Amino acid sequence: MQSPLVISLIKYMKNIAPVVFLILFGCSMTVNAQEVLLAKKWSTDLNPANYWVSEKLDGVRAVWDGHALYSKSGNPIHAPKWFTEGFPKVALDGELWIGREKFEQVAATVLDQRPNDANWQQVGYHIFELPEGAGDFTQRAQLIQSIVANAAIAWLHAVPQFRVKNAHALEKHFREVVEGGGEGLMLHRANAPYATGRSDDLLKLKPFEDAEAVVIAHVAGHGKFEGMLGSLEVETPAGVQFRVGSGFSDEVRLHPPVIGSVITYRFTGITAKGKPRFPRFLRVRRAE
Repeated sequence: MQSPLVISLIKYMKNIAPVVFLILFGCSMTVNAQEVLLAKKWSTDLNPANYWVSEKLDGVRAVWDGHALYSKSGNPIHAPKWFTEGFPKVALDGELWIGREKFEQVAATVLDQRPNDANWQQVGYHIFELPEGAGDFTQRAQLIQSIVANAAIAWLHAVPQFRVKNAHALEKHFREVVEGGGEGLMLHRANAPYATGRSDDLLKLKPFEDAEAVVIAHVAGHGKFEGMLGSLEVETPAGVQFRVGSGFSDEVRLHPPVIGSVITYRFTGITAKGKPRFPRFLRVRRAE
């Protein structure tokens, strides 16, 4: 008969085994933050039962390389020392997030080069991938759960992943998230090995599309917008020019994005002339 001490030791080793395995074999400790997995758009001809599903968090993408946080562009994120102290010495990929419909707040907090402790106390780091992790996504999702549980840090979270049986169930979850103020859903193919770049292994489902364009001119407003911004003349990376005339707060109309800045806009499809249909201003892109 095994002693209580031996039994406790066995249980402990079972709990930490996945993490030890990951540190030794499953995850590179040197990660290029620019080489991350990027999502494509969900297609209705795919079977959602083959994917793990999670809420799409509208925060700031961040990669932890085992020592420091970086944006997906590879720039350092200046988190307070206490925020990352105790983080596991393995590479993590996730979202710095405060909550639904709070992108501007979290972006202002985590992209500030002089971190504000009070603001950072509202931020959580929500992990959804293990860069260079071994196994398929199902196995990596289980390892994420183990890593987060063993770290026991209040603001370090594993993004909840769930499965759906069919397109009807997926649509139901999608409506619930969007009606609750969420941005949409992410679908990660269950048997996918880790890869970087834009891939069918990771898909996003949103009620609208969004893209970025450079501001090339300000168009003056008329009527109730006299003396304010009426619309923005913008240009896409492909050279398509069009105007964005809605989605602006009074503050933005009074102090519009400067010429040369990059904005994110929402739209619902493309016209026959190749221009976004019903473009709507969303935000100015902050430098990462």
